[in-house]
Amino acid sequence: MRYFDYETVAREAGIPPAALEALRALVRRDFPDDDMMFELYLLRSCKAIGDGHVTLEAALAPQEDASARR
Repeated sequence: MRYFDYETVAREAGIPPAALEALRALVRRDFPDDDMMFELYLLRSCKAIGDGHVTLEAALAPQEDASARR
């Protein structure tokens, strides 16, 4: 079942297919069992990139683990 059309938003934001696949992998790690949240987060990420709130490079950059900051 599909919940959100994040692919169209990604295309409109100029996100290349390979970068979208990388985003999918990152988001899926956060939501391994919740398809709705996975798609929603992916949709919001693509929208933020398209609106210029975050760059594609920043969205794909490895995030520092919160436990490493302690």
